[in-house]
Amino acid sequence: MKKLTHLSKVFVITCMVVFALSLPVYAADADTYTVQRGDSLWKIAVKYQVGLSEIIGANRQFKDPAMIYPGDKVTIPLLSDVKNIESQVVALVNKERTSRGMTALSHNWQVSRVARYKSADMRDKNYFSHTSPTYGSPFDMMKKFDIKYSTAGENIAKGQKTPEAVMNAWMNSEGHRKNILSANFSEIGVGYETDARGTTYWTQMFIRP
Repeated sequence: MKKLTHLSKVFVITCMVVFALSLPVYAADADTYTVQRGDSLWKIAVKYQVGLSEIIGANRQFKDPAMIYPGDKVTIPLLSDVKNIESQVVALVNKERTSRGMTALSHNWQVSRVARYKSADMRDKNYFSHTSPTYGSPFDMMKKFDIKYSTAGENIAKGQKTPEAVMNAWMNSEGHRKNILSANFSEIGVGYETDARGTTYWTQMFIRP
């Protein structure tokens, strides 16, 4: 089963149902990792729970990303502030679920990465929809990022300033609330982005592998 719902300030629509887009690089919020024997950029990405393309984008000094050597320095974009906000949304989702005797959702960092790309895509392409001009449907998008699922869903929102505000909006919408409280999902990812004017873009992606 596939489910999606989305929310705007004015209306709510409930629906049932490359990686070329750049994410912002928070240069000041970065770590420097020294390559060890046996390392690859993919192993380093998993260690830091950061996308491989984000690491490659922050390390233009590597002409061939497959060729790194012990002693090389790798800049790791940590996205600490963004991830902290996303984690707060996950915690609020699980508070709603556990208060009703439901199982908490596991936070899947790779799904959060995809959700972050979706939020950035809405910002950069100036749209608000489950269907992306870049990636297609949320289900197509997850597949393009190699996210495996048997059931999936998506909530999106725009304009809410805090995790509490966006969760309040979602919980007051029947379709969004159904996704948040669905027993069909076991994992969640949250993506948060802002534009130059401070407008916020939020995406929740839910899956059961």
